[in-house]
Amino acid sequence: MASKKRDYYEVLGVERSVTADEIKRVYRKLAVQYHPDRNPGDKAAEEKFKEAAEAYEILSSSEKRARYDQFGHAGVSGPGGGAGFSNVDDVFEHFGSIFEDIFGFGGGRRSQGNRARRGADLRYDLAIPFRDAMLGAEHKIDIPRRVSCETCSGSGAKPGTKPTKCRTCNGMGQVAVQQGFFTYSTTCPDCRGKGSSIAEICTDCSGSGHKTKTSHIKVKIPAGIDSGMRLRVAGEGEAGANGGPVGDLYVFIEVEEHKEFKREEFDLLLPIKIGVAQAILGTEINVDCFEGEPAVVQIPAGVQPGQRVVVSDRGFPKLGKHGRGRGDLVVEVAVEIPGKLSKEAEEHLRAFAKVHGENVKAHGGGFLDRIFGM
Repeated sequence: MASKKRDYYEVLGVERSVTADEIKRVYRKLAVQYHPDRNPGDKAAEEKFKEAAEAYEILSSSEKRARYDQFGHAGVSGPGGGAGFSNVDDVFEHFGSIFEDIFGFGGGRRSQGNRARRGADLRYDLAIPFRDAMLGAEHKIDIPRRVSCETCSGSGAKPGTKPTKCRTCNGMGQVAVQQGFFTYSTTCPDCRGKGSSIAEICTDCSGSGHKTKTSHIKVKIPAGIDSGMRLRVAGEGEAGANGGPVGDLYVFIEVEEHKEFKREEFDLLLPIKIGVAQAILGTEINVDCFEGEPAVVQIPAGVQPGQRVVVSDRGFPKLGKHGRGRGDLVVEVAVEIPGKLSKEAEEHLRAFAKVHGENVKAHGGGFLDRIFGM
């Protein structure tokens, strides 16, 4: 059974009315007191160090502190809460700047040395056709990235040999330098911070342990995706260091414009033009929505310019938090008024105007003037 978390104010030994500056001052004191380098092998001190860091992370943020004050630990746990560190190294990576302030020149931060480090994430901008956003697709992309050298398995050492611990820094990657009364840490000049040295380097990667290689990756585009959304392709980023995991690839999507359709969230918008008679009497049109049978759109009699007619569930598929189902097909009507009429058509229109008591100009006036009674 998991132990119950202590109150964060209790962890730092402060009152709930404490100021932000006081929180930072108290945390600095505790960080120095329980720092792992000052308490080697002391698991209790390490736990107090992590506990203090967790409390500081929440209480030093005005937003997180407000949530904690209102809801307690439940308000800052889970997605977006940010509370909790699985190990001491996470604390140093998260609060690197404050440890530099405390110890100077990065001396309080643990050297990465031979520690496994995750590879960098990569970004790729991909433009896709409008149709692919509607139906989904699979795209092949080429990504130049850093990968582990196959010859040395990423060690950087000649096959048959392996790196050895740097004797200068004892594998820490940093050495202490004393200037007068002050002592600070700096990168080891022999191993350049790696914590290890290689007697015989791998000739294929020149001892780096990595090579640049263009990878051909298939990216599945889900139906309903929109510009600005991104896709995460796990394990397709750059190789990690010292056996660390591979980073991820993030594909940012840009949907190309369509010559006829537009998009409004998950609705498929189609502006159309119909004639005067169709607007007055109504009509029926078929719209190809990229898949399945064409959508049948019933334009009602007396439709007005700019009026929208909706056909349910013929738009884009909805993704993730937006729910299930599809958007709608939205037809936006524009009435096209002809510039010229045949004599017969004009006579019929004049008869229509007369029946409805509409005042129109005599023969010779422009059609637009006549139809609007100007």
